[in-house]
Amino acid sequence: MKICRIELTDGTTCLAKLHDSGQYTRLDGDLFGKLADSGMTVSGRLLAPLVPANILCIGLNYRKHAEEGMQPIPQNPVLFMKVNSAVQDPGAPIRLPRTLFSDKVDYECELAVVIGRDCYNVSKEEALNYVLGYTCANDVSARDWQKDGGGGQWCRGKTFATFCPLGPCIVTTDEISNPNELGIRTRLNGETMQDWNTNDMIFDVPALIQFLSASTVIPKGTVILTGTPHGVGAARKPPVFLKHGDEVTIEIDGIGTLTNPVIDEPQK
Repeated sequence: MKICRIELTDGTTCLAKLHDSGQYTRLDGDLFGKLADSGMTVSGRLLAPLVPANILCIGLNYRKHAEEGMQPIPQNPVLFMKVNSAVQDPGAPIRLPRTLFSDKVDYECELAVVIGRDCYNVSKEEALNYVLGYTCANDVSARDWQKDGGGGQWCRGKTFATFCPLGPCIVTTDEISNPNELGIRTRLNGETMQDWNTNDMIFDVPALIQFLSASTVIPKGTVILTGTPHGVGAARKPPVFLKHGDEVTIEIDGIGTLTNPVIDEPQK
């Protein structure tokens, strides 16, 4: 099932099933429990498909991306986090920081894993049983604050407002049997910048869940961003960074497309 979250014209929100026709029908129930299709057609503004409990992110998780950055292959997954307030809806703008200024904001297409039930010391063999589904993510990154201004920590450059677009839907695991065999792409103003496959992950999805849940409680609703393939703007010659008026689209086979315009952060 493709599960979306929609803001209706009266300002309320609901979960909805996305049909192949493009129609949405209201879902009754709980995202992490039982959902039933009411058959009632709904329309409205598409939101990020959930409000995450946590956002856990993995860096340097594609071999070719590590190579383009001239970084050694990590021995364990490289973990950082984004705050929940960084989430942005499909179609809503990515805001380039202007108060805490950055002119080196980059795109990163990523497969996002939505955890469906609490994890604690989960084995690799059982890991996918804890997954609700998958969605597209853009791990927007201010490279100057990530590398130079963050005191050695990545979080400052990764967690500005709007720096975690998610969507357009959660595709449940019955439709994606192997999350590590999916084509993944970024298009910037229609030009393909990243085009690879999730089979290049250094640590696959089960390995990530095993590692993240080791001696750690990962609550349901946690979103795991699994890393980006090569082709990021910072590694290009010359570098390509986002600017006002751009449009970024993340596309993952079997999931869909996530498109966001880019604007300068409005100033008071």
